[in-house]
Amino acid sequence: MASSVTRAPQLGTLLTAMVTPFTDDGAVDYQKAAELAEHLVDNGCDGLVVTGTTGETSTLTDEENLGMFRAVKEAVGDRAVIIAGTGTNDTAHSIQLSRRAADLGVDALLVVTPYYNKPSQAGIRAHFEAVADSTDLPVMLYDIPGRSSVEIAPETMIRLSEHRNIVAVKDAKANFASATRVMRETDLVFYSGDDGLTLEWMALGAVGLVGVTTHVATAKFRALVDAVAANDLATARALNFELEPVVRATMTRAQGAVSAKQILQWQNVLPNSRVRLPLVQLDDAEQAIIREDLAEATWVLG
Repeated sequence: MASSVTRAPQLGTLLTAMVTPFTDDGAVDYQKAAELAEHLVDNGCDGLVVTGTTGETSTLTDEENLGMFRAVKEAVGDRAVIIAGTGTNDTAHSIQLSRRAADLGVDALLVVTPYYNKPSQAGIRAHFEAVADSTDLPVMLYDIPGRSSVEIAPETMIRLSEHRNIVAVKDAKANFASATRVMRETDLVFYSGDDGLTLEWMALGAVGLVGVTTHVATAKFRALVDAVAANDLATARALNFELEPVVRATMTRAQGAVSAKQILQWQNVLPNSRVRLPLVQLDDAEQAIIREDLAEATWVLG
């Protein structure tokens, strides 16, 4: 039975899965990405995930992914952990991208369960081990069956924990019973992958959050994570209630990258809310609903 997380490197406790800013003509805006990274770190993030799902990685070229890793690392790499999203549904491609990310000096890798292929648990394990073998960087597994169509079974996760480089899990399936077993039997470090369940996850034993709503409410989430870590349940519960309408606005009305970019534009953090197809920007009705949600948290838009 594992009783500590001492073998795991410190990957931070409040991480934002960053959006990828685009110019008005659809090119990656590396300067705005650097500025957004600085904004997030200034407001409390101690880690950033670059070109994960929220970063629209599936519609970026490899060179664009690498350009994002480089831009964010150069901007805030001395103040925050930079985790590169290098997982795809092609093991060889994931290995190649991971090695190139490592050459750029990122601190860790986020590797998602292979999507669409629907591999067996043996295939999932072999995929993660192959990617983890490809560099010396620590790996955070990303378990999100809602997107990948298959989960990482607890038995598979327990076996993967034996790999020297596999150290953490971003959990977006919220099977607390399964996670409890894995936490009990391994020293994998867990992160909430669901913004609205941060308090619940940390009560169970997670160390923090990899979030999307953290783009637009960074300081409040920083306070929430710190309150739970300090065993200040009253403060944590109050912050959790305060954040509920913001999470609702960002995560339940449209795809997270779409909503986050729109709110960031309203906050004057980004100059536009441009996304790439097949994602589309919010229409007027969707914007109105999100604004109604945010009216319950007047501090978001000032």
